[in-house]
This record gives sequence, C-alpha cells and structure tokens, in this order.
Amino acid sequence: MQTKSLSLEHLIRPSAISGEKVPALIMFHGYGSNEKDLFSFAPELPEELCVISVRAPHVLPPYGYAWYAIHFDAEDGKWSDDEQARTSRDKMAAFIDEAVTAYQLDEKNITLLGFSQGTILSYALALSYPEKVKNIIALSGYINESILKEGYEEKNHSHLDFYCSHGTADQVIPIAWARKAPEFLEKLHINYMFEEFPVGHGVAPQNFHSLHQWLSKHLEKQR
Repeated sequence: MQTKSLSLEHLIRPSAISGEKVPALIMFHGYGSNEKDLFSFAPELPEELCVISVRAPHVLPPYGYAWYAIHFDAEDGKWSDDEQARTSRDKMAAFIDEAVTAYQLDEKNITLLGFSQGTILSYALALSYPEKVKNIIALSGYINESILKEGYEEKNHSHLDFYCSHGTADQVIPIAWARKAPEFLEKLHINYMFEEFPVGHGVAPQNFHSLHQWLSKHLEKQR
C-alpha cells in the first residue's frame, strides 16, 4: 500500500485483510522523537491491523519532532504550551478522519497507541472526541485536564477501553501523575487496565507483552 499525502507525515503497515474496512492502530510518538520510533513495534502487532505511525508537526532540532513545546526555566521550572497541545489534539482528530477515508479504515475500530507526550495527547483526543476511537494504549503518560475540550464530560465515553502503563522508576513523568488516571476514567464510566512496571521512562519487554495480549483480546471481542 502506498502512503497517501495527508495533513501529517506518517508511515504505514497495511492490514493483511483486503476487500473490506479494516481495523487500525494509530501511533503518536513522544517529545523529541519521530514516526520511526514506535513503528518498530509494527512487525509484532496483529496482522489484521493497519498500523499508522504519525510524525508530530513541530520540528525539534536536530532530528526530532514534538506535539507541543516544553520549556525549561531555572526559576519557573518545566512547563508546557497547552495552547499548542490543544491545536495538536485537533490536528490528530482531523488526521484520523483523513486516514479513515484514504485507507478505508473501520471508523468504529480505531486504536490509539501513544508514548509519553503522545500518550498525553492520546488521552486528550479520546476524551475530547470519543466518537473517533475505540481502544487507547497509553504508555508512560498522564491526563492533562487543561487540554481536554470544553464540555468533554457531557460526551458518551462508555464504549472506550484503555490500557495504561507506567514505570515505577520513571524520572521524566512521575508515576504519581499516571496513577491519577484510574480515578479519572472511572468517573467517566470508562473501562481500563492500569499496570506498573519496575522500569524508567520506556517500554520494557514485559510491558509490550502485556499490552499485546490486551490488544489481541480486545480485537477478538470486536470481530
């Protein structure tokens, strides 16, 4: 399958299914990375999935990209550009619509997989536009309520399923921030699985094995 020209640069691994709308997994990388990073998971993912790994829109020299700026200041500490994050959230939502049309995806069977900053945006996208996704794999990130779309609480989130994981030794995003997700999701009546692993800011083999099992199980349920 040839990669189409859409609003965000991306890599694609086609589904093994042909002749019908196919389920998709859309990947959003972390701060300073690029679309090639998470795409390394693609050969290990269920072959029925069309796997799309998206490049963030903001260039971060020399070779990386970001969904929004993170500033480091000696006096104010680290802070994020939430306005830029909200703009990226909406760009991601628009990209999903484009990809559904361009690659004949099943709009009722879209899975997001994010890492770090990509997870923060995946949370924001799914909670703000729940009608666009079904499953969310949230790795090493947290829910930033300030970048959720106004009125998100009034939407129906009951069909969503989240797999959330975090490293107990993460020095980039404290695990305390990630641990707030279960209570937040419960208030919205969202199904979830939350796991912790004795690692830093990354995806350990046992973490990948667990998310793979979770994903395969949920794909079977949706057949």
